[in-house]
Order: sequence, then C-alpha cells, then structure tokens
Amino acid sequence: MTFDLVANDPHTKARAGVVHTAHGAIETPIFMPVGTAGTVKAVQQRDLKNDVQAQIILGNTYHLYLRPGLDVLRQAGGLHKFNGWDRPILTDSGGYQVYSLSGTRKIKEEGVKFRSHIDGSQHLFSPEGVMDIQRTIGADIIMAFDECTPWPCEYDYAARSLDMTHRWLKRCIQRFDSTEGHYGYQQTLFPIVQGSTFKDLRVKSAEFIAEQGREGNAIGGLSVGEPADMMYEMTELVCDILPKDKPRYLMGVGTPANILENIALGVDMFDCVMPTRNARNGMLFTTQGIMNVTNKKWETDFEPIDAELGGYVSTFYSRSYVRHLFQSKEMLGPQIASVHNLTFYLWLVKQARQQILAGTFREWKEKMVKQVMTRL
Repeated sequence: MTFDLVANDPHTKARAGVVHTAHGAIETPIFMPVGTAGTVKAVQQRDLKNDVQAQIILGNTYHLYLRPGLDVLRQAGGLHKFNGWDRPILTDSGGYQVYSLSGTRKIKEEGVKFRSHIDGSQHLFSPEGVMDIQRTIGADIIMAFDECTPWPCEYDYAARSLDMTHRWLKRCIQRFDSTEGHYGYQQTLFPIVQGSTFKDLRVKSAEFIAEQGREGNAIGGLSVGEPADMMYEMTELVCDILPKDKPRYLMGVGTPANILENIALGVDMFDCVMPTRNARNGMLFTTQGIMNVTNKKWETDFEPIDAELGGYVSTFYSRSYVRHLFQSKEMLGPQIASVHNLTFYLWLVKQARQQILAGTFREWKEKMVKQVMTRL
C-alpha cells in the first residue's frame, strides 16, 4: 500500500491524498461504510458502488470469525470473493468488540479470553491469532490488536493498558511480517494510537506508533463518550506527531460535524455505524440538515428526500413515501434511508476534498458544520 499526498489546505491541517491498494485507489479524505458481518446493513453491493460510490468498506474481525467462520471464508477465497465486493476492504481487529463485551471477557498479557455472544462458547484472541484471522479474511488493510480503554478511566489503568497495547503491537508486527497473505495480493497493517484522553499518554503512543514505520496509522479510543472538544484536542495532538506522508485513520467517528472538524485537524479516513444505524430509525442526513422522516410534518411533503444530493434513492423517492414506509414498518424504508445516508456521507467527504484542492476548505467547513447539523 502506498499513499500520495496531493494537497494541503493553506488555512487548516486538512489534506487530500490517494491511498493505493491491491483492490484499487481510495481518494482521501474518505468515509468507509461499516459492513460488520460482511454486509453493510440493508445495502446491496451494487448500490454501494453506483449510488453511495463507496471506495472502501469495513469488515469486523470478531463477527466474521464467529460467523460464517474462517473455514467458509478460506474456501470462498476471502471476504472479497465471499461478498462480491471487488474494491478495498479494511478489517478492524476485534479490540472494540472485546471492549464492549466487558461482562464476558478477561484481558491478560497472552490476549483476551471471551465468550461468544452467539452461543456462549469460549475463545481467545491473541495478537498473533488476530493477525492470522485477518490474513484469512483477506482485507487490504488490517488493524493491530489493541485494548480500547473506556471513558472515563483512571490514569493508571490507561497507562498500563497502553503499555500492553504497545507490547501487543510488537507481536502483531512480528507475526504479520513473518507471514504471507492467502490470496495472492499484499495486505497492510495499521497500528493504533491509544492513551485515552491523557495528553502525555497520547504523545507517548503516537511517538511509539510513528517509530514502527508502517504504511498507515490509526487513532483509537476516541468517540467512546468523551466530549467532542476533548476528542478534537487528542486528535490534533496525535496528528501533529504521526508521519505526514502516511494516511491517518480516526476509528469510529462520527457525526458529519465530527468528520469535518477532524478533517481540518489532518485526519484522512473515517468509519462509523451512525449513517446506517440512524437510518434504520428514520433519521436522514441531508445537504440542508437533519430530518426525522417519521415526523408528521413530512406526511404530505412530496419533494425528493434530497434533490441536491444526487443519487437514485435520494432523488427518486419522496419524503412522504419514505415516511409512509416507516409508519407501515416496511423494510424498504430502512433500506432507502441507509443508502441515502451513506450517499450523503460520501458526498460530504468528496466535497471536502474538492475544497481542499481549491484551497477554500476552511470557509466552506465553517458554513457546512452549521448547515449539516441543523434540525429540519
């Protein structure tokens, strides 16, 4: 994997670049739809390509390991062949899922023992094992195994966790560099900066991660409940340390405003379940603001969901009709809403890229942050 830095915004730390992978190029800044179990919920691959115009999607190591399982994925020829997505894929390491299973897991130096949420069976995720699992899944970009600390957490806990995450990273790198991919193309390992919301720990982690010299780097452990200002402070601190010639991926972020503000701080890659999760509850992100399409005010509004956005579902279906689908509990409602929201997110980062290339990002961003978070 290589990264070409194409432009720097003159007034912020925003950048535009291109990530080159075995399954194609990714123009940054980019948003990556989350496909937890090998599918972006309620969205077909054809719609992801044609309407959403996604350039890369995510898979989830924990969920894919449990179901369909590694034997199925290996026989299929990897996740790309299994789900029919021929563009880049990134897999997380399962660290966040393990973090969210706090009641059924034990963290030790060896790794994390946990019980499956499906059948209660016991499993161990070690740094070496997670590298092997992600080799089998076959994603273009794979994540190091780390511990995602909760917020708030005690300084001593965050410090101990960080040191273990760094030891685990060394084991990940050793295992990754001593193995080959299964399917005839190169994979790339991204380390993850941790350290909770403690400045000295974030600096220590960012410096350690930068020293590893990998092709890209990630920032984890944010967007877990801390105030937005704190997230921005930690992100800026870390981005100023991570190498400028490598892509920076902020994990699990976030709202349209979060994405725009973090682009301004130097982040290149984002993912979040928000556009699809909120879509299933009737919340639509549009170029004019946020719409709860289940509200009665849209009952006789026969305008398209978002005429300015473009894309099939956003311009073909009316607000009134989509509201009717939600009121009737028809599954087409969440499907339309999911495609629309993802189309909006990809439109937003594409617009940001164009503004960076034009040198007009800062002024545009200040206007758009207010606009996209307005309640309609």
